Amino acid sequence: MTRKAISIAVLGLACLSAGCSMIGPNRLKADQVDYARALGDAKKREILAAIIGLRFADSPAFLTVSQIIAAYTFDATTGATLNAGSGSQPNYALATGAVSYSNHPTFTFTPTTGEAYASAYIRPLAPTLVMPLAESGMPIDLLLRITAQSIGGLQNGTALGGPNSSGAPEFFQLLRVLRRLQLAGELNIESRDEKHTGRVFITIGATSSGASKQTTADLASVRKLLKLSPKTKTYEIVYGQSAQRGDHIPMVTRSVLGILTDLGAQVNVPDEQVNSGSTQPTIGLIGGETRPTIIVSTGRKAPPDAYVNILYGQSEYWIERSDFDSKYAFTVVQNLMALAEVTQDSKAPIVTIPAN
Repeated sequence: MTRKAISIAVLGLACLSAGCSMIGPNRLKADQVDYARALGDAKKREILAAIIGLRFADSPAFLTVSQIIAAYTFDATTGATLNAGSGSQPNYALATGAVSYSNHPTFTFTPTTGEAYASAYIRPLAPTLVMPLAESGMPIDLLLRITAQSIGGLQNGTALGGPNSSGAPEFFQLLRVLRRLQLAGELNIESRDEKHTGRVFITIGATSSGASKQTTADLASVRKLLKLSPKTKTYEIVYGQSAQRGDHIPMVTRSVLGILTDLGAQVNVPDEQVNSGSTQPTIGLIGGETRPTIIVSTGRKAPPDAYVNILYGQSEYWIERSDFDSKYAFTVVQNLMALAEVTQDSKAPIVTIPAN
């Protein structure tokens, strides 16, 4: 009996010690994924809140998670009492143990203000930042619909455009043609760094394997819509409303706030909110477009499996998890914001997981 009790006590001490020593590696495996997902979900909610807020002329605020400390404490104590017995006292052994566990996560948020706010959200995105995303496989029609206010003088829709808020039909025609050329492998984007200045070029009719009738027609359509010279295949994309030369494509890009405002203007809201003056009417769709860039639903309660949802006023706004096109467009916006927020002084969030 005595040996058995001693064995149990020693075994309990060993198990508790082993549990304490393994908590660090085990928590790291789980926390690395869990906190990454939590950061992504929080960013999605922040973006959707900004889109809906701008729909009602509310100024957005952005917080950056600069540090996460996930502190875990695991304490274990054990004890053993042995009485060999004497006289009328029986032999006995007593093993005791106690375990305590606590979790105290700490998050550090940094508000984006001043020059950092202006640089990331107010200034237009540079074409040299936007266009290389198309070379990585991102659909160029979606990319330009989100980021470009005009290309070659052809106007995209805009939230504050008045009678012309829906944009030019030729703009959306251009996007469809460029997408077909991209799918056919006839469109390439090239970034160059010349004398510490970034430049970006687009090449159409990029292959020499022979073009189909559709591709030939699309190449002619692009040159006609953008008034490009047929003597070259490569054109430089420059910021501005117009270009004096036929080998340049002028493009006016949007800022992050401009992108979010435009997306908000496409969100359908109840008529009473428009009639009361709380917001402007929803932008119409023209030029062959049949749906908003991102479809945001509204109602009293979002479905439990919504991709992202936020509460604004008395209503909830959400994106359906089954709507792949809206989710992909939302991801593009999230990536654009991540690029815009990058500065030489910016640092990724630090995740510290002490476990003792």
